[in-house]
Amino acid sequence: MNEPIISVRDLCKRFGGFTAVDRITFDVGRGEIFGFLGANGAGKTTAMRMLCGLSYPTSGGGTVAGFDIMREGEQIKRHIGYMSQRFSLYDDLTVLENIRLYGGIYGLTRMQILRRAVTMLGRLRFRSEINTPVGSLPLGWKQKLAFSVATLHRPEVVFLDEPTGGVDPVTRRQFWEMIYEAAAGGTTVFVTTHYMDEAEYCSRVSIMVDGQIRALDTPAALKKQFAAASMDEVFRSLARKAKRAE
Repeated sequence: MNEPIISVRDLCKRFGGFTAVDRITFDVGRGEIFGFLGANGAGKTTAMRMLCGLSYPTSGGGTVAGFDIMREGEQIKRHIGYMSQRFSLYDDLTVLENIRLYGGIYGLTRMQILRRAVTMLGRLRFRSEINTPVGSLPLGWKQKLAFSVATLHRPEVVFLDEPTGGVDPVTRRQFWEMIYEAAAGGTTVFVTTHYMDEAEYCSRVSIMVDGQIRALDTPAALKKQFAAASMDEVFRSLARKAKRAE
């Protein structure tokens, strides 16, 4: 593995008597596409929030882009990008207004925002939509724009929380081409997904069950380990052992 850009050791998060994340340990290499899988309630969203500096661990620890998740959450936020299926862009703002807003939040200068916006919109073929309210764009277009905005400041790590939910297969394939391009440029991609065919595209995959990582390896190695023809079979064989209700 390349030099770890994310390093986690015995990370734990409890809410009262409930342990959402139970002593997970893993590393993610620089430039890796790391799939973070698990059924609803497995603990993956809670773990991701800690890695993004949005929630404090109960115990254990780790680093993201060299910053401590317990003590340096604000520095982490400045060195990562984040995209959620549920909320990433403001629908009532235009394409350009969203770019300007997030560019300012990420600390870019006006000139940097302008230059990167021109490049981004050209690559996406969105220049004719520059003044279009984001809410009127097709979902697939919005998702591709949201990813581009999340990486506008060229972060070391981008966290993608189910980024292709609800979009058609062609758009999903185009979205993954953008992910590969970002990873080739040195950005580490940390992605959750419910589409097991997308797990096949990852460098390595972890699968959480009941707050613990029960499997972690390349898709090919996991299929061999579980004598499975697909990642869907691997996932189902582990998910069946879950004790938590989804």
